[in-house]
Amino acid sequence: MNQKEKSGRLLFDVALSLLPEIGPVKAKALLAYCGSAENVFKASRRELEKIPGIGKGTVASVHTAEIVEAAEQEIRQCQRNGINVISYTSAEYPSRLKQCGDGPIVLFCKGNATLNYSRIVSVVGSRDASVHGKEVCEQIVRGLKEMNAMVVSGLAYGMDICAHRACLKLDIPTIGVLAHGLDTIYPSAHRTVAERMCENGGLITEFPFATRLHPDHFPRRNRIIAGMADALIVVEAGMRSGSLVTATLANDYSRDVFAVPGRWSDSSSEGTNHLIKTNKAALIQSVSDIEYLLGWEKKEGERQMQLFRELDEEEKRIVDALKKSDDVHIDDLSILTDIPGGKLLSKLLSMEFDGIVVSQPGKKFHLCK
Repeated sequence: MNQKEKSGRLLFDVALSLLPEIGPVKAKALLAYCGSAENVFKASRRELEKIPGIGKGTVASVHTAEIVEAAEQEIRQCQRNGINVISYTSAEYPSRLKQCGDGPIVLFCKGNATLNYSRIVSVVGSRDASVHGKEVCEQIVRGLKEMNAMVVSGLAYGMDICAHRACLKLDIPTIGVLAHGLDTIYPSAHRTVAERMCENGGLITEFPFATRLHPDHFPRRNRIIAGMADALIVVEAGMRSGSLVTATLANDYSRDVFAVPGRWSDSSSEGTNHLIKTNKAALIQSVSDIEYLLGWEKKEGERQMQLFRELDEEEKRIVDALKKSDDVHIDDLSILTDIPGGKLLSKLLSMEFDGIVVSQPGKKFHLCK
């Protein structure tokens, strides 16, 4: 696909994301039925009304003449301000977030972050973080550096900014997910930190340029924090904390969720203790617990690939595909190797037994080192 075609596809993807009557789920239904965002806007009213779940209100908004013009203006505004626009159909789009049914159609990004980093962990917690909680957060981030993981959080007061600052101190790539447009930073007190993050990481949002902050935006921000990571760590949280909402979203996305336990008398630990008690999070007492539970430990058998037998043609295709990426989801691997899912899983289990591949959380695989 040449640059002109990419620009054209991006224009209609942005236009689709700007439609007022639909969210990501309906937008993906339109994409699935029509084949592309451009085809959505070219489809007749009758064709669109035949799509399940697409009502007349949605159809009317698709045929609003100004929507494509608004998308053009949005793209130009982003270009003037150094903002990268990444659509759901782009290879740059976070593969983990693509697995979430309600993942955004478009992301707006600033900085130089790799959104498909091999290991990503989200860290969240109380906005009114305790001294002890901050110390624990810094210890966790230090341990994540040893695991070569990127850290994602929400740039908010308390635990979020603590995690980001620890990443900057330790030179760990970190991403802040915002609940507003990239023309501003909230809270403004974190502007300097946000600017530094863009040097080794960045800022992302699903909200167009100049979108003002609104309370309804925070849950939408939280689903991105939960969805684009391999795992979520909750350090401190009260019973009404937004961190519990993020943990619930992470559970819904089949992400690993971890919580730091606290004293039963501390209100800041009520939420984390509740997550552990209700089996919605694994209890962690040290960074090594995270490494072990995620399967990120460096096992003796991973130091060098041992081929105890000659690979067949399909296994060679699997190895070739895994050489090109650190962690590959089984669905993507099936496409890359042209091996059906059931047969591929059987092959992978056999290869894992022989020390050729290693399975990771979230149905991902990589070659033994």
